[in-house]
Amino acid sequence: MIIDTKIRSWTKSITWRILGIIILACITYYLTLDLKKTTWITIIFHSIRLVLYYFHERTWEHISWGRIRNE
Repeated sequence: MIIDTKIRSWTKSITWRILGIIILACITYYLTLDLKKTTWITIIFHSIRLVLYYFHERTWEHISWGRIRNE
């Protein structure tokens, strides 16, 4: 079985969150027109999602369903 290293999982989590941060910040600023609120909402939301995504990825590494071995 091939599994990702922990650093790979963290890197994937961070790069995915960067995209989400940009999108949420744009939407939040458009709705609030307040940079301070936009910043806090974005930081809190994405900090929580970053950690949850990491554990989600690590859990799926132990599930073989839907994988094929390419040899």
